[in-house]
Amino acid sequence: MKDYEHVVIWLDYFNKTLPRSKGRKLEKEKCIFDPSLKELTEAAQAVGFVITESDDKVRFPRRPYVRSGYIVLPKGSSKTNILNKISEKLVAKRAKQSK
Repeated sequence: MKDYEHVVIWLDYFNKTLPRSKGRKLEKEKCIFDPSLKELTEAAQAVGFVITESDDKVRFPRRPYVRSGYIVLPKGSSKTNILNKISEKLVAKRAKQSK
């Protein structure tokens, strides 16, 4: 049964190495190379989202041969706005780590 109260955020949405046809949702400037579930969780919490559920042993439907992960967040605004907020934190954190 579909849950209209929550939104699922997959790691592959932020993977810079993937084309859009394989699941990337944002433009490459807003993505990072091979994000981890830990990074995604920290970025979502830094933005202020409460993570309801997470799993790292699942496979993204468009890439069933690679393990991925996801987090589930309560729906407060549109999915695009949620993705943009999380991507800002992910990119900023990666830029800080590379320095």
